[in-house]
Amino acid sequence: MSNTPMAGNPLTRAVLEIDEYASGLGWDRPARLFALVDTARLRTQEPSLATQLGLDTESESAGLTPIEQDEVPADRALDEFLGTIAWPDAVVGCALTVERLMLPPSAEAQVPKGLSDAKLTRWVAEHPERQEVRMTVAVLRDGTRDAAVRLREKDSPTEVLTGRDLVPGLADALAATFED
Repeated sequence: MSNTPMAGNPLTRAVLEIDEYASGLGWDRPARLFALVDTARLRTQEPSLATQLGLDTESESAGLTPIEQDEVPADRALDEFLGTIAWPDAVVGCALTVERLMLPPSAEAQVPKGLSDAKLTRWVAEHPERQEVRMTVAVLRDGTRDAAVRLREKDSPTEVLTGRDLVPGLADALAATFED
């Protein structure tokens, strides 16, 4: 049984399930991409896959099932990679979990002007107020979105922040993978 806290809707439950999975793998991991499929439809149309995923009981029929995809290439920019994705109709949504360094809003005024991407990355990595975070963001074809953010220094399932607007840029990039 999962330690994922109960969530109010299927998308939030999927986000928290992916966050828990990523947490079990530990930190300093590459980004991971997931297709989200309707669990009841999966059980009906792909019963052997549902059994393989442990979804062969009626209690597991509601909601969304995350299915991890091939590795996200580390040698490409994430937005460039996401721009190459097209999902089949059976995929009702997608999710991505990625680790990043974040600064508090108070640090924005300190950012030196005119830094290249590489120099900005180095500057953030050396900033004393930086926080390591794992962000899990999910979107559905209809535009519904949700996210979970976990700080490395507070790495506990009870310390995960959730909300639909936590990582809007990444949610927009994932939503674009469903555009024709």
